[in-house]
Amino acid sequence: MKNFVQLAEIVTVTAPSGGVASGDPVLIGALFGVASKSAAAGESVEIMTEGGFDLAKHAGDTFSVGDKVYFNASEKKLTSAAPSNPRIGVAMKAAVGSATSVLVRLNGLPIS
Repeated sequence: MKNFVQLAEIVTVTAPSGGVASGDPVLIGALFGVASKSAAAGESVEIMTEGGFDLAKHAGDTFSVGDKVYFNASEKKLTSAAPSNPRIGVAMKAAVGSATSVLVRLNGLPIS
């Protein structure tokens, strides 16, 4: 197809203020992904917008398989709390309140 440009599960963005470390969650507008490498603020960095990732979660939150997962940008952690937090994917594995992370499936769609 002559108008195909690239697969879109990896997107190059400008690292936000404070920079990013490899594996950090990154939110740019309505685009959410996971940094593939470390980058200083203003540098180009590739983020993965699709796939399964084990990411830090808010203490006390619990997840069952298939639960919606949201991103708390101020904490830079995943949460089960929907109000004012954008939805970024679904839980692929259950996580108890004492767990420090949750396995989440990112689907590459704009956050909602």
